[in-house]
Amino acid sequence: MARIANKGVALVEDAPLNSDVLLAQHNQVAMMNEEQETRVRAVADQLGYQLPADCTDPDLIQRDIAANMRRSVEACLEVGRGLVVLKTACDHGQFLPRLEMLGIEHSVAKRFIQSATKFSCLGSNPALTKALGNQSKLFEMLVLDDEEIQELELTGQTGELSLDDVATMSVKELRKALRETREDKAAQGRVLADKNARIDELATKLAKQPLVQVLAPDEEAKQLRQEVCLMAFEVEALLLGKVREGFNKLVEHNTSTGMDHQLFKAGLVAHLDAVLGGIRMEFGLPAELDSAADFGWLNQQAQES
Repeated sequence: MARIANKGVALVEDAPLNSDVLLAQHNQVAMMNEEQETRVRAVADQLGYQLPADCTDPDLIQRDIAANMRRSVEACLEVGRGLVVLKTACDHGQFLPRLEMLGIEHSVAKRFIQSATKFSCLGSNPALTKALGNQSKLFEMLVLDDEEIQELELTGQTGELSLDDVATMSVKELRKALRETREDKAAQGRVLADKNARIDELATKLAKQPLVQVLAPDEEAKQLRQEVCLMAFEVEALLLGKVREGFNKLVEHNTSTGMDHQLFKAGLVAHLDAVLGGIRMEFGLPAELDSAADFGWLNQQAQES
């Protein structure tokens, strides 16, 4: 009597165990695990997060986060760093269930992560973390730009907000101060934008004007005189400002050391006189003016310039 084959089990008697295939699969899994561990360690290093027991196991990272949730601002930042690393360490779809086990809502987890990213520099500045004091203030400070946070860290002040203000204000007061800071910055941006718009408008008008303008002789003379006056006044300001300041320094040096600079100063003034004399000769200008009334025209030109 023939034996009836069992349809529920397929027997393959002549197929030997392929050790090469198993070895390849094993190596592939090991490589994937190694790549995952490398990614996790890279994220941890980037954020400055200390892996618990130097291990990338999500269970250990999760327990570390739970412990930090019961501590100070520094620990809140460590929670954020840990969440970033945990998300990297988790397989697809496993991060949210772990947030549920930790009792962290997804929106709150995002704020922890934002805090860790934005305040990653605070490890070297205990004054700032001390001023923040608690998790609520930490989250309020997220509205600041990275540049403002760096300024607050380096100088203790950004805009009208100082570290002392942050430390002494309540959460409500801090929220109001931060809102005013943002409004002031927005107002400054609008003023700057309006100014740039006016400059652009003026540039457009000038661009539309004809390149060659025919001026009446008296208007052209007035314009040329104003331009030359401006040049002369710049030289005068330089003489009365920088050169006189240099002479005063030479006097101070003479007083403190006894070294005489009179001949040097006289030579320099004589050189400037010679330059002016050369200009006077080149254009046939009189050495002396007949009356002081001639300076009235010059003063008028100065006012119009």
